Amino acid sequence: MHRAPWVLRLLVLFLLLLSAFPLSSLGRHLVLILENADPKGDSSPPSDDEASGDNEPAGGDSSAASNWDDFAPDLKPDEDLDPGSWRLVFDSDPVGNASIPADDALYFSSVRQMVNAAAAGDLDAMDEAVAAIDEIARRGHAHAQSVMGFLHGAGCRTDRSASKAFTYHFFAAEGGNPQSKMALAYTYFRQEMYDKSVKLYGELAETALASFLISKDSPVVDQVRINDGAEENKEALRKLRGEEDDDFQITEYQAQKGSSAAMYKLGLIYYFGLRGVRRDHAKALSWFLKAVDKGEPRSMELLGEIYARGAGVEKNYTKALEWLRLAAKQRLISAYNGIGYLYVKGYGVENKNYTKAKEYFERAAKHDDPSGHYNLGVLYLKGIGVKKSLADASRHFIAAANYGQPKAYYQLGKMFQKGVGVEKNLAMATTLYKSVAERGPWGSLSRWALESYLKGEIGKAFFIYSRMAEMGYEVAQSSAAWILDRYGERSLCMGEAGFCTNTERHQRAHSLWWHASEQGNEHAALLIGDAYYYGRGTDRDYDRAAEAYAHSKLNAQAMFNLGYMHEHGEGLPYDLHLAKRYYDQALENERAAKLPVMLALFSVWIRMNYPDTILVDFLDSLPRVCPKVGVWIQSNIMDEGNATILTLFVCLITVLYLRERQRRQLVALHAEPENVVN
Repeated sequence: MHRAPWVLRLLVLFLLLLSAFPLSSLGRHLVLILENADPKGDSSPPSDDEASGDNEPAGGDSSAASNWDDFAPDLKPDEDLDPGSWRLVFDSDPVGNASIPADDALYFSSVRQMVNAAAAGDLDAMDEAVAAIDEIARRGHAHAQSVMGFLHGAGCRTDRSASKAFTYHFFAAEGGNPQSKMALAYTYFRQEMYDKSVKLYGELAETALASFLISKDSPVVDQVRINDGAEENKEALRKLRGEEDDDFQITEYQAQKGSSAAMYKLGLIYYFGLRGVRRDHAKALSWFLKAVDKGEPRSMELLGEIYARGAGVEKNYTKALEWLRLAAKQRLISAYNGIGYLYVKGYGVENKNYTKAKEYFERAAKHDDPSGHYNLGVLYLKGIGVKKSLADASRHFIAAANYGQPKAYYQLGKMFQKGVGVEKNLAMATTLYKSVAERGPWGSLSRWALESYLKGEIGKAFFIYSRMAEMGYEVAQSSAAWILDRYGERSLCMGEAGFCTNTERHQRAHSLWWHASEQGNEHAALLIGDAYYYGRGTDRDYDRAAEAYAHSKLNAQAMFNLGYMHEHGEGLPYDLHLAKRYYDQALENERAAKLPVMLALFSVWIRMNYPDTILVDFLDSLPRVCPKVGVWIQSNIMDEGNATILTLFVCLITVLYLRERQRRQLVALHAEPENVVN
């Protein structure tokens, strides 16, 4: 019995591996982790008053009070923090307010008309609104100038001009418009002009903290992606339909039937404005009280917060302390931080006591409570009741930031900006400030964009996402780009001369995806890289393809493509060692990529061990020799990136098998004469 040729056995193994290979992979989100901040050991002893732990810091440091992660009792309304905001068009009727100036009234009515025109695809109404806004912009109206900057940047019913967009945004920012400040800061940020972007983002971050989550009126800004890669993010969108959502109605029914857990969940939804539900502190208070009566302890700490803030109820620090102490007895960790804050401020207690405040903050921080870490950082930064230590302050701020505490981002931003306690780093400071600034009241536009999308108002959603995209919101950039790609003409994209042509839509989508890729969107980086690599809708440019792939270091497909480019010297230096490194990185990022990586590494092994041989020539010529196999694999099995290497491998096995068969035939022919003689 003859054994099968080795190439045939290898082919069988290949087919078995192929049958087990999953045809899809999961993406991962890029997470900013702060560490190794190089804290400096600067410290100074506290004053006698500070050391006593029972009084205000020496000199009465008034700025220290505003730095605590507190219940923010004295907040400005979002209308004051975000003048000219479009949210007023959706939330209220400023046009009907006789007390506002005539130009403001014309501005708001024109913005409303503009948004409605975008929803309906009404070019005439849009032109009329743009003309009105342009008229008051020429009179120096800052908010109208901001809108004109947006329209020129997008080329929407006016000429597309980056210079005009910048000029309008510059003067609008000088006039106090936050949206234009965001747009300018993002422009400087992209150009690495950190000395300018850090100042703007710092101002915006400080304003954002005055509103952020704790405002009684504005909704929580929940940045939700409407797409998951190339597909609609149906599961996430399903959970954001507010009180109409099936899950919400089930929870409400269970709460009405006496479920304490459901009562607590409803309280959370109304208190924070989750799952597309508008914030309602009165309803939150009602459900939390009912939950406590049913024996649900987690409501206690939130009741303490509600009474301290006066959210939906008259402010009462005594009751706040009572609820927080009850919660602390149940070992609810964040309650320790709340009690510590009350001792810092002297609210609901006999006297201020920094020693006790520190003890409670330490209890919270010991259990990794972000606010506990943050408030300890403030103590060490200011030297309040402790020996001043910038190193300890940095350590606690970094710990809080790694848990997503926004005020910690802000404090670290200031430290990196000024080089206090850490090495001066304007790029890091800008990044930290930006993450806080994007949570300001102007970010509430994402809620209206999402609601519009869920209602099927695609044109309106695209228009609002486009406004946020120029302000640097990555989620808005990818959402607007996805709408253009997914809906095409139904996106109601408006250009200079009418509705966007296919070319205009592609150019806008390409620009939006590129911006999103720069901010770590892996799907965007892959799309842009493929567009340049294969010349899809643009000129083929291997250098830009490599740059785009490099933006997505956690994406297996992007790392695989970089390895392929190094292996073939396309856009990157021919370097087999780097090719292997990127292939290995692809496998590390996604274990499901084992088969294509194995095949690629096999190709690299041949090139390393048999350079300048016929085998390498075969590898390089196979895409031309077997094009039909590649087309079939791409259309029937998997995407183009994996299809390329699979085509090479299948064709290589085929050629080797044919050559082996030819060799055996030749051997047999030479052996026949000898057999005749014998």
